[in-house]
Amino acid sequence: MPYQRLPADYSRAAFDTLLARLGTTGCILDAGCGTGASTQALARLHSQCLVVGVDKSAHRLERAPRDLPGNALLLRADVVDIWLLMAEHRVKVVAQYLLYPNPWPKPAQIMRRWPAHPIFPTIVRLGGRIECRSNWHVYVEEFALAAAAVDGRRPELTEIADGEPISPFERKYRASGHRLHAVTLPPRLP
Repeated sequence: MPYQRLPADYSRAAFDTLLARLGTTGCILDAGCGTGASTQALARLHSQCLVVGVDKSAHRLERAPRDLPGNALLLRADVVDIWLLMAEHRVKVVAQYLLYPNPWPKPAQIMRRWPAHPIFPTIVRLGGRIECRSNWHVYVEEFALAAAAVDGRRPELTEIADGEPISPFERKYRASGHRLHAVTLPPRLP
């Protein structure tokens, strides 16, 4: 059964802003972008595409970088609502990034992990290249298993050994000596 929650009004307004900026090439989604530093980094890496950072915290977004590239858009919205609206409106998604989502390790909070959340099938079906990064290996393993169960594509699990950090969390964890992990789900072939 598809996820049935109705999007909040503030998320609908943010989605209208996205639609107004959306071109024919589609967009890249930075889910839970926090202060937008990851959106800034992704927009620089993907200069030919609109990169949309979504976070529900106005406080975090107020601390966004002032020098965002022109292809970056920050939206205050519930990312679950944005995923629902993107699916409803058949928005072309080139890639999705879930960078260092809080894994909510407490058993009573399992539904707050994206792989266990009712929105997860929608995330996977929206498509594009999906990448989840975390310093917690079991979280990316859970993500890979859930993604494969939704549509059968085989995710790739890797260790992030080098390269410029995409998010502040990645920078922090790398500096403190944590091993960093990624699971990547390739785009569906046409």
